[in-house]
Amino acid sequence: MSTISSPAGIGGKRNGSAKARRVLRFVGVRVLLALVTLWLLSMIVFAGGQLLPGDVGRAILGPLADARAVAALNHQLGVDRPLLTQYTGWITHSLRGDMGESYAFRAPVAPFIGGALWNSAKLGALAFVVVVPLGIAGGVYAALHAGRWIDRFISIGGLTATVVPEFVSSIVLILIFGVWLQWLPIEASAPANASALVQLKHLILPVLPLVFVFFGYIARMARAGTVEALDADYTRTAILKGLPRRVVILRHVLRNALLPTVTVAATQLGYMIGGLVVVETLFHYQGIGSLIYNAARAKDFPMLEAGVLTIGVIYTAANLIADALYVVLNPRLRTGGAR
Repeated sequence: MSTISSPAGIGGKRNGSAKARRVLRFVGVRVLLALVTLWLLSMIVFAGGQLLPGDVGRAILGPLADARAVAALNHQLGVDRPLLTQYTGWITHSLRGDMGESYAFRAPVAPFIGGALWNSAKLGALAFVVVVPLGIAGGVYAALHAGRWIDRFISIGGLTATVVPEFVSSIVLILIFGVWLQWLPIEASAPANASALVQLKHLILPVLPLVFVFFGYIARMARAGTVEALDADYTRTAILKGLPRRVVILRHVLRNALLPTVTVAATQLGYMIGGLVVVETLFHYQGIGSLIYNAARAKDFPMLEAGVLTIGVIYTAANLIADALYVVLNPRLRTGGAR
């Protein structure tokens, strides 16, 4: 007996194939843009390192070193070669996973980058875990009480916390909780072999300025999305059907309201790991931001370039994750309803 495929089945397979192609095309374009961005970033980082004032050999040997010794060291390090030759050699080695050798420490750069990145990841992940649920909860609660005093308090308070620079809030927190009350240590680096609870206690103060900065931003996004979803037709339809308010909010409002908030929160992960120069410097934390700052001061080009490029990769990966989440959570992109 022969089997005849129904037109509906064939049409369903074609639609599924078309959706898959749209998703792959969407992701492929994002990956291509990410690669172009990293290439441009590599050129900017290299050019920026060359524009730093001072001399590499002089920075390593000191201001009293003989000029011939400085010139010999510059030749040994290869910083007197043509810029195009230096860039080609650096980017070629980077693509093979070789970050080079630090000028200041005369040792491979990769272990320093790995250790600093791990420290920054702990600090950024803790801030991310705290601020994202807190910001979403605050924004949704403000939207559910729109126009009341609690809505204005969360909105104005979050906006105020966002515009205050990290170094200002960090200094205030150090003075209050570290110097005056002496509740928390003012240094983020815990002693060697410290327990997880001790490490967490040392990270509380550095985390708070990051929470202040990102809470208002995430809360505003969550509030705007929730207010829009509450006024949507599908919400009114669910209410007219007699569904309980809790069910309407969980199944209909939040599923649609938090789409932009989730994707924006994913993009902030890169900043929390890479944009911590001020916080890490103030709290004496050996993270990737502090490492890049010290490398720039010492004109340690391999360390500086590897650190900045690593942060660029993190930013790019965070944006790709956000794009992937947007595709997964937004059915219009899978069905071709949005461009």
